[in-house]
Amino acid sequence: MRKLIAPAFALLTLGALAACNSPEQRAAEAQADAIEATAEANAQQLEAQANATEAQAEAAGAQTAAEGEAAADAMRAQADATREKADQTADAVKDAAKH
Repeated sequence: MRKLIAPAFALLTLGALAACNSPEQRAAEAQADAIEATAEANAQQLEAQANATEAQAEAAGAQTAAEGEAAADAMRAQADATREKADQTADAVKDAAKH
């Protein structure tokens, strides 16, 4: 539940700040927030899958655990990349609204 509260609070805070901007900037902020929220949800899902994969691998034995940990690390890297791409896309949307 805490995982949902923090992003919701952040969106409300950003929404309050966006009230001072032009309609185009507010729309860009909303779009950027949606991009980041979607990416965060996807990243959390990937992390949950990584944790499940790792747990299954540990139950299956040491060799499989090593393989599972490598797969989990790859999923976590993908989650990080998802967040980074979302940040870049959100920044681009915000920058485009300023010009």
